[in-house]
Amino acid sequence: MGLDRTRSPSERADTPLTAAILAGRWIRSAAEEDTGGRRWKANPDARGRSALASAEPASLYAGAAGIVLFFLELSAATGHEAYLEDAREGAHYLVATWRDQPDLSFYRGLTGTVVALIEAGWALGDGRFEEEAVAAAERIVRAARPMDGGPGWTGDPAQRGDGGIVLGLLRAATALGVPEYEELAVAAGERIAGLAVPGHRFGDYPDLPVDAVTPGFLAGTAGTAFLLARLYGVTGERRFLAAADRGAGFVREVSTVTDRCAVVPHHVPQARRLHYLGFCSGSAGVARMFYELYRVTGDAGHLDWVERLANGILLSGAPRRRTPGLWNVACQCCGIAGLLELFTGLWAVTGKVAYLTFASGLAEHLIASAVDPDDRGLRWYQAYRRLRPGEVSADTGYMVGAAGIGAALLHLDAAMQPRIPRRVILLPDNPFPPIPVPPDRLRDDNPRAFS
Repeated sequence: MGLDRTRSPSERADTPLTAAILAGRWIRSAAEEDTGGRRWKANPDARGRSALASAEPASLYAGAAGIVLFFLELSAATGHEAYLEDAREGAHYLVATWRDQPDLSFYRGLTGTVVALIEAGWALGDGRFEEEAVAAAERIVRAARPMDGGPGWTGDPAQRGDGGIVLGLLRAATALGVPEYEELAVAAGERIAGLAVPGHRFGDYPDLPVDAVTPGFLAGTAGTAFLLARLYGVTGERRFLAAADRGAGFVREVSTVTDRCAVVPHHVPQARRLHYLGFCSGSAGVARMFYELYRVTGDAGHLDWVERLANGILLSGAPRRRTPGLWNVACQCCGIAGLLELFTGLWAVTGKVAYLTFASGLAEHLIASAVDPDDRGLRWYQAYRRLRPGEVSADTGYMVGAAGIGAALLHLDAAMQPRIPRRVILLPDNPFPPIPVPPDRLRDDNPRAFS
């Protein structure tokens, strides 16, 4: 496997696309041939260690599944088939190792592998990957166990637990044509809809009190309400919408609202003034929940809350101003790339130039903060854990590192090319359009297409 030949080693990034290409070069330098395929070191630099040193190497969050998705997108954006080979070899690694994955969840386990194999099979035209996706999904189905109110897996209704598995099964049902996956997803969703909303208690989470209630996305109310809204859109069953509305109501109740802005506390009651801005526990993730509710109901009040949360980010001083909720972090999970995903999506659904302008500024900040000290490609050093500011590392993965940052840059690149519409790969918890361009700018005869 040679280095990427599309750019000279000394060339600096000047656009989102070139930055993504150079990020791809660095990720390629971290490749290791393993178990019938290819995986990538989580952190190949001597300057630091991985923020997730013990992460599952096949995971969507920080391992091969997410990097496969990035290389699929990089090939679509550049037209270079060499990136397809990277994705193919990564998919072979997933095929060889998925049976050994103990975790069934979406971001850190087998459900994310299923989604990555589905996308690889579609893009590469290789039915074997879809066959393996079916086999992996069947394992998830068999692992469901009876719980009070319906089937489940972890007992955790949030996106990090059963919520993410349900979203993955819904994607698999559609992409693979297996309605039984949707039936199980709906049954598991019925159990979640019957649980107390609002709130998810972390319990044994090491950095939070045991009675903390979290309104955020990956481990809290907003992500659970997003799932319930998605199930309402799939089934039309009002009980899902009623439960989603209860979750949304709690988020509104605990948020701080001023004029046309809103920010969400990280957890209550202990941290009402700690307002994350990113995807995992802050405004960028919570906004997805409100947009999904708007998408399935048409209620303009939900879109109003999406824009309130966006305005809170706009007025925060991000990306240059660091706050307790947006520190030295660039990644998709809790950093600048997560904000970029939100504002690219908002541009696509509203056509408001202010959102595209802000997204472009976020991309410029990401490009300027990347480093390439050894001509191996771009990477981003960050303090992934807010409570450990001295623990700085540069990672390759999707939610924590260069693959996800590169994907967000590619999504903006697609948004800026209305006359060359390109489908981007969005995860099941992203409700925005897979062609990130406002519909009225897609027409060839539209004089505003390039404005």
